[in-house]
Amino acid sequence: MKVAFPLAGEPEPQAAEAARLLFAGPVDFIKGVVAMDGLPPADRPEICFAGRSNVGKSSLINALTGRKGLARASNTPGRTQEINYFGLGERAYLVDLPGYGFAKAPLPVVKRWQELLKAYLAGRPTLRRAFCLIDSRHGIKPVDHEIMTLLDRSAVPFQVVMTKADKLGPNAIRPVLDQVEEELQKHPAAYPELVVTSSDKGQGIATLRAIIAGLD
Repeated sequence: MKVAFPLAGEPEPQAAEAARLLFAGPVDFIKGVVAMDGLPPADRPEICFAGRSNVGKSSLINALTGRKGLARASNTPGRTQEINYFGLGERAYLVDLPGYGFAKAPLPVVKRWQELLKAYLAGRPTLRRAFCLIDSRHGIKPVDHEIMTLLDRSAVPFQVVMTKADKLGPNAIRPVLDQVEEELQKHPAAYPELVVTSSDKGQGIATLRAIIAGLD
């Protein structure tokens, strides 16, 4: 049976305001982690962001929190070389994972990132949901299936967030969304709803904030 993946709608005003206030409160960089024994205590819910290198993870985290320099954005793919933890007050952790796929780094370094990524996704008990970021211009690629399959095996629910939607016209994104929906049929851990965002224009940011606020 085919699963439908509708677009997430605008949140109710009350939910939107509660989420806005949450993200307007303290959001702090906690630490960068390069090994599993460096993870902070698993004492609150975690929401992680995964995606191909240069898909816009740092920009999205900055847009969600309204803080331009919180997560370091770069035009150089593969700059995020560790698991970066941000505290959403005392309520939750936002986790920026290393970009997967192409990275301008020596092969052993890339391999170490990938092993850390796999260990984290398979072994973090407080992880509530992973947001898999997909570039609206390109859709799901083979390397995305690798991380999604890992999430399937780890029984971690994941939700696809389309990034950089402002780079396409309103009609041009439809075929990409159709491709994403078709590809997600292969993944049982996929949450049946898509979020379309633009960090530059603010599109979908209130919706994603409300989803995150409702996960704890």
